[in-house]
Order: sequence, then structure tokens, then C-alpha cells
Amino acid sequence: MHDFFISVLLGIIEGVTEFLPVSSTAHLRIAEALLQLDLRDSFWKMYTVVIQLGAILALLVYFRTRILEFISTFPRGARGDRTIFTHPLSLTFFAFVVTALPSFLLKKQIGQNLESLSVMAWALLIGGVVMWVVDVMFRQADIERVDEMNVPRAMWIGAVQILSAVFPGTSRSMCTIAAGQVAGLTRAASLEFSFLLSMPTMVVATGYDLLKTIRPQEQDAGDAALAPVSMNAQ
Repeated sequence: MHDFFISVLLGIIEGVTEFLPVSSTAHLRIAEALLQLDLRDSFWKMYTVVIQLGAILALLVYFRTRILEFISTFPRGARGDRTIFTHPLSLTFFAFVVTALPSFLLKKQIGQNLESLSVMAWALLIGGVVMWVVDVMFRQADIERVDEMNVPRAMWIGAVQILSAVFPGTSRSMCTIAAGQVAGLTRAASLEFSFLLSMPTMVVATGYDLLKTIRPQEQDAGDAALAPVSMNAQ
């Protein structure tokens, strides 16, 4: 029963922090440290990856209408002024590629930082300051909708998102929202693009981490039941 309580607690932490401009990974790691979980155990390594699937599913459900709209209007867009390169789906893909390639090459450094609570603590503090500074200095915006963006802006946002991979504790959504505001997007447009970009990013990152950590032969039926419990808690 103790494990099920931990499962629900971690699911709540993941669910709350995933959709705020704070790092869900850092909060999970801090919670795991406070709960004295053995992160060398292959199950708990896998578990902290699997529970992120709940956040991915929530995004797909919440944005289903918008996603279907983008798919149905590809490549010209809802207003007919987009191209195959400037459609929101294409811009999301470009930003994802810019994030994914360097992050993959830096995976060793990322793994080392994931073990450092001090790196995460500093990243949380600095991230809070960055959000405040950007919000104060970049109030004026000329891009009010995601389908008004261009390729350079999308690639800039993708490049900034690399920071959240290299320095765990740096919020992915904070990076993309702040980068969007710096690039001239309104807070609402930055937020929407942040969520769009998070979907392929989280799917690939979660899938890759899951392949690295899962050890089916080491898990019993009770272990396998904990991940759905946490996903429901989100």
C-alpha cells in the first residue's frame, strides 16, 4: 500500500507541474529524494518516465480540436496564407528538430545533470528570475496567433528549449514561452506553441527513456500496476 500512496503522490506532482512553467522533472526528483526512493532501482527509473505519458495524453485530449484543425488545413492554413514550410505543424516540426538533435548528442551530459539536485535547484531559481524579466521587458508583441509565426521564430524557440534538456530543473515550457515572448509572440501565442511543441518532444523523450530503463523481467504484477495509478492521479 505504501508504494501505491507514493504512486498517487508522484502522479499528482507530475500532473500539476507539467502544465506550469516550472520543471516537473525537478519536482519529481526532489520528491523522490525526500521520499528516499532508490533511483538506482530499474523499476523506479522506468516509473518516473512512464507517468509522463499521462501528461501527453492530457495534452492530446485538451488540444484535440486545435490539432484536428491544423491537420485539416495543412498546408495552406485556415486563412489560406500559409505554405508547407510556414504551417503551424511544419513550424512545430522545425522547432522539434532543432531541439532534438543537439539534445541527443548531449545525452551523456544530460544524464549527469539528472543526478544533481543542486543543478535543478539553481535552474528553478534562475528560471523564475528569467520569467519575471521577460514578462516585464517584452510586453509588446506583434504575433498574436501561432499561424502568424515564421520559420526563424520557430527555430529560435526550439533552440532555447535545448536548455531544458541540458539543465534539468529548467522548465521546458518556461523556455519556450519566454523564447516566444522575446521573439515577439504574445503570451497566449507563446503558450499555445509551447504546448504544441511539447507533444512530439515528450513523446520522443519518454519513448527513448523508456527503452533505456524498462526491465520487464525485473518487475512483478504489483509494479506494473503502479504506473496506471499515477497516470490516473494526473
